[in-house]
Amino acid sequence: MKIYDSIQNLTGEFPRIAIALGMFDGVHIGHQSILNRTVELANKIEGTPAVFTFQNHPLSLVSIERENNRGMPKLIGDRKLRAEILESLGIKLLIEIPFTEEFSRNTPLEFIDLLCKNFEPRFVVTGPNYTFGHRGEGDGDLLKKLGRGFGFIAEICPAIVRDGKKISSTRIRRLISDGNLKRANEFLGRSFSYRGKVIHGFERGRTIGFPTANLEIDPARVMLPTGAYAVEVEFENQNFIGIANVGNNPTFEEQISSRIEVFIDNFSGDLYGREIEIRFIETLRSEQKFSSVEDLISQLKMDLEHAREILPNKK
Repeated sequence: MKIYDSIQNLTGEFPRIAIALGMFDGVHIGHQSILNRTVELANKIEGTPAVFTFQNHPLSLVSIERENNRGMPKLIGDRKLRAEILESLGIKLLIEIPFTEEFSRNTPLEFIDLLCKNFEPRFVVTGPNYTFGHRGEGDGDLLKKLGRGFGFIAEICPAIVRDGKKISSTRIRRLISDGNLKRANEFLGRSFSYRGKVIHGFERGRTIGFPTANLEIDPARVMLPTGAYAVEVEFENQNFIGIANVGNNPTFEEQISSRIEVFIDNFSGDLYGREIEIRFIETLRSEQKFSSVEDLISQLKMDLEHAREILPNKK
């Protein structure tokens, strides 16, 4: 998959484009239906399935102008994860540009004109809630109308519904922050994950036989409640069983800021400064303050056995 971080004329390199529009935070099963349709339409015309999106969420700039100001939503995934999932779904071209004040002032007509001048799409595919142009004034009906004038066919994919409600990034964020991991993973179509570089901690885990890799939690990212979780840990394309604690480890007097501490089963090596990905599979328990280190060790052993039962095929 080719990735561009600016708008440029790509019609010569990528003729017959079918392009999906959206933020695609989390790339959940609703997004996947849009992307699958984009790939299907591109294949019909022997063209290129593409995605046009932004590096930063548009609400990071415009939320203060909205009447129902909800602030900037915390993101489900990072750009790297989004790109990986898009590529796995068959997207061949990704344009992800910064959403700036200048870009936000484009009217719906100016935005579509810009899109067509640079990509000449045959198909433009979105979801039912997609808006575009200044203050989100453009909607699906306008997109279809403009398509007739600019020479593309607009498709508005229906929402994916579960329990009578639409699947959305907002709904999944709420599930994650509320700790409903099972439902969040179902709606994502995969395990909720967090990726980052391992930082130094107090190294207390080494003294009790459970050395942990520590990740800071980006305040811009949505995160599960404090507690212990059965996880998969990916490092250099290898997957391991792990148990992760989200919180500040209240058993010890010396408190830390909220972070992820993960013990990786059957792993030895120096991870400091290295990137790992943690996939949250199942909730084990809420975070606890133990009366003694021995009680903590006993619980960690039970957590690890539970994780091994949940993930029997991992080594």
